Amino acid sequence: MRLENKVAIITGAAAGIGEAAVELFVREGAKVVVADRNMDKARAVAAAHPDEAIAVEVDVASGDSVKAMVDAALARFGRIDILANNAGYGIPGTVVSTEEDDWDALMAVNLKGVYLCCKHAIPVMVAQGGGAIVNTASNVATVGIFDRAAYVASKGGVAALTKAMALDHAKENIRVNCVAPGVTRSTYFDKMIAEHPDPKPFVAALEARAPVNRMARPVEIAQAILWLASDEASFATGAMFTVDGGMTAW
Repeated sequence: MRLENKVAIITGAAAGIGEAAVELFVREGAKVVVADRNMDKARAVAAAHPDEAIAVEVDVASGDSVKAMVDAALARFGRIDILANNAGYGIPGTVVSTEEDDWDALMAVNLKGVYLCCKHAIPVMVAQGGGAIVNTASNVATVGIFDRAAYVASKGGVAALTKAMALDHAKENIRVNCVAPGVTRSTYFDKMIAEHPDPKPFVAALEARAPVNRMARPVEIAQAILWLASDEASFATGAMFTVDGGMTAW
């Protein structure tokens, strides 16, 4: 029960890594706010744990929406001990081929969303004596990949913002870390695979990115988020925990 008596907000919690994190957090004793734009899926995830979880609709790119999410967490559970900023998505494109509106929309979710959630949750944590924040970055924050310029830039920003916040709030007993997943078999990649004209070699290419020759399962990334959120990581702040099957070790 590593999170006993803790209250956590997890964004992007209706599927993939976020959903896996909800399951782990509840199992470890936490009360969880399942925050997502897709309320049908968020409700389904929360419904599996009616005493421990609530579903809250949130657009992390909107300050008003994020504030309402934080207010809902406080109204239901009375405190916020953990914030897992997991909401995000990717789009293909170089800086030349990426449209300006698409760039702005992605940055609003992937990077501004982290800023907004922290902006509204950190004062709550300060008032109650501390907390833990875990941001979902990516291993591409350090190595880059082809044809994903906006995504790479946004995740590099998340990694850098994590370090800045860790320094700013260490004296307030707030730890800020990020997890850096590699290719993870989630709804995002499932959609890409389903839409690919030749799925089998495409999947093989995705798996071959890592020395372990497979994609991660969402729960494998969620386990890292759990550890960083727990008191077991009490001396970890400003860190990027890479979980990518060795991709960045090539």
